[in-house]
Amino acid sequence: MDPVNVMEYERLAREQTEPSAWDYIAGGADDEITLEENRAAFRRLHLRPRMLIDVSRVETAVDVLGTRISFPAIVAPTAFQVLAHPDGECATARGTARAGTIMTVSTLASQTLEEVAAAASGPKWFQLYCYREREVTQRLIKRAERAGYTAVCMTVDVPRLGRRERDVRNHFAFPPGVIPKNFADVADLQSVAEKDRSSQLTAYVAGLLDSSLTWDDVTWIKSLTDLPLIVKGVLTAEDAELAVDHGVEGIVVSNHGGRQLDGVSATIDVLPEVMSVVGGRATVLMDGGIRRGTDIVKALALGAQAVLVGRPILWGLAVTGDAGVRRVLDMLKTEFELAMALCGAPDPAALGPDHVKRP
Repeated sequence: MDPVNVMEYERLAREQTEPSAWDYIAGGADDEITLEENRAAFRRLHLRPRMLIDVSRVETAVDVLGTRISFPAIVAPTAFQVLAHPDGECATARGTARAGTIMTVSTLASQTLEEVAAAASGPKWFQLYCYREREVTQRLIKRAERAGYTAVCMTVDVPRLGRRERDVRNHFAFPPGVIPKNFADVADLQSVAEKDRSSQLTAYVAGLLDSSLTWDDVTWIKSLTDLPLIVKGVLTAEDAELAVDHGVEGIVVSNHGGRQLDGVSATIDVLPEVMSVVGGRATVLMDGGIRRGTDIVKALALGAQAVLVGRPILWGLAVTGDAGVRRVLDMLKTEFELAMALCGAPDPAALGPDHVKRP
């Protein structure tokens, strides 16, 4: 079957992915309330189209932190992509580049950030966790700079890993050879993994995370690089204000795809609160639950400059590798362009709050 929308890729990907790996990709924290709410919140929002506006030509491209992309969707950072396809992050990089947008590469990638950068010439951001050993953090940033990454996306919502009950129930273990290769110069991770594949590798990585982080550490990260700094994981006006006060160039409104604290609001519901304090002082992005071009329209109407897309990219990757990644992005772009035209918006800047009816 040739998929005609992103959800059909999800069904095909599930059929082609080992069950426990699928649950690792698809699952959320605890009761998965937030995971489900990310989608439900989009369904509650209704579009308010305007008529008799010239949409004979619709422009989808936007600039995000100095990079021109084909439409306002960026590939979100997701870990261990070889669980979905043997070519992993390198295939995602190729598909993303062909779709004309940005790939955000996870620190916990199953291929090194240098290997991913070499796989495709498209623009890439580096997603960063801040680690107990600050030298490790600094080394990762410098590696990203040398490899040509154009921004650092610091994830701030993981002082500890959320509890994902699907993985607990499945006794999830990474297959042999699946390790976070960016840490190969820190420890012999293959040896750590081989001791007890059901817990040691995950425990080791979790042990690297620094739960003592404060906003002062954002200032420290900024001092290490001239690359734009984005903080990912903001869900309140208070934290958005602090992010801007600490000089970040970008904010991602994110609940980690429902994988961290269960019971928090859907990101599309939080977006207006964040926009109310940020204004034009930083680029605001959002992720969580993007499945249709109309979702992107709603996000932009409420103030986001672009969205990040996570699980659907892995679905495309699982089905046909880099071709699947590009196809998923092309589907979203086609739907976005049509939705803009039907809303009476000839370009992304024309979208505003009047295009959305909130409950």
